[in-house]
Amino acid sequence: MSTWPDTDGKSIARYLRQLRLRCSTSPIYYRQALHSFQEVVARRRSSPSEMSRDMLEAWLREHAAHWPESTLLHRARIVTRFLDFLVQEGLIASNPVADLRAEYHARSDKAILRALLASNPDQALESIRQFPPFGSVLGNLMRNHIARMRARGYRYQTQERWFWRFDRFLQAHPDLAREPVSVMLQHWAAARPSANHAAECERLARALSKAQHHLDPNSKPRRPDPRPAQQVARQWRRPYIYSPEEVRRLLDIARSYPSPRALLRPISLYTMLVLGYCAGLRLGELARLNLADVDLHAGTITIRETKFFKSRILPLAGSALSALREYLEARHKAKAPQSPDSGLFWHDQGNARYTSHAIAGCLVDILRRAGIKPPKGKNGPRIHDLRHSFVVNRILEWYRAGINPQDKLPFLATYLGHRDIHSTLVYITVTQELLQQANDRFRTFAAHCLHASEGVQG
Repeated sequence: MSTWPDTDGKSIARYLRQLRLRCSTSPIYYRQALHSFQEVVARRRSSPSEMSRDMLEAWLREHAAHWPESTLLHRARIVTRFLDFLVQEGLIASNPVADLRAEYHARSDKAILRALLASNPDQALESIRQFPPFGSVLGNLMRNHIARMRARGYRYQTQERWFWRFDRFLQAHPDLAREPVSVMLQHWAAARPSANHAAECERLARALSKAQHHLDPNSKPRRPDPRPAQQVARQWRRPYIYSPEEVRRLLDIARSYPSPRALLRPISLYTMLVLGYCAGLRLGELARLNLADVDLHAGTITIRETKFFKSRILPLAGSALSALREYLEARHKAKAPQSPDSGLFWHDQGNARYTSHAIAGCLVDILRRAGIKPPKGKNGPRIHDLRHSFVVNRILEWYRAGINPQDKLPFLATYLGHRDIHSTLVYITVTQELLQQANDRFRTFAAHCLHASEGVQG
């Protein structure tokens, strides 16, 4: 059976081979960090599978005097991922950082590593301790309700976050444990004075009412209060409709996006913008696309199991297909995985696909570079407004072609992945050009009626 630490460094070499590091100098720093950690473990180890927190602390203290904190934390995370690899290989029993993260319910490994660097690690770890999920007096009720709704086919991810936030609030206020649920909700609603929080509390109250009604059918379901949602709707930002010139500017910036280490990124971002603008895809849909979903021969792209559990096959315009064809060629030259289930938008760091969060961060940065969005904050146009722009432009094209848009709305709803046209109507933003096209169409339709009416009056 293999053991670690090993004298020949085979475990470290095997780990580095499967990383596919994109920079030629990265293996040097990885080996430096991992070999220095292995030396500390070899000096302190007493049993073959032992890996304790003390060893990690000793390594951190030993190098804290030589490396800046940012460098030390970066290399400590390299060590942490290597420990996960050793656990998977069966060479050590557990990763102490992962154990501490589970014990203190910490959000990240970096928080644990910062605590271990403190002068009093135990006190620092206690300061980052988070409440266990669903550990409040209503925890079982909420957990069981989430499981029940998911068993019925709902994703129930947003609702789970409502429950999780309310559960943490209850754990932080144990004095509310004996109060009725209505009183708990009143205190939770008063915790934050924003309109969005009030609307979330109303939705949470209805979900809790359904959970209680399932346990006790005699309990009366809560009557919905539309006022909090109406208050939020009044604060909604008007969708921003990108002009053709702005879209061209965004595409040009994406093409020249500075990315010396990830050479595939500029054309990846360019293709993402093309699909967002030409096909109205959501960020999550872009992130979930697989290589097999693109059919250049048929000119289609398949969107699988997206919002409302819908899958759809979308025909694409010639410009979008050309962008996809160019991207796939560049992706092949970059030696990306060619298996059908590999992510369409792939990056070589960790040999993984782009997440929706990573896509949003890159595309928002392009908006800022174009001067369309302010340098900081959430104000200004959003990436999702590309989807609004797609709808408005599609309706404009129908008007110009003499087609009645109302007849085509069911097809547009299907293309967008909506349940019905009511969801699609939200995306129809009345622009000056759209209003002009509608007026011209009405004038053509009603001109003879107006002339007939004028003749009768004369």
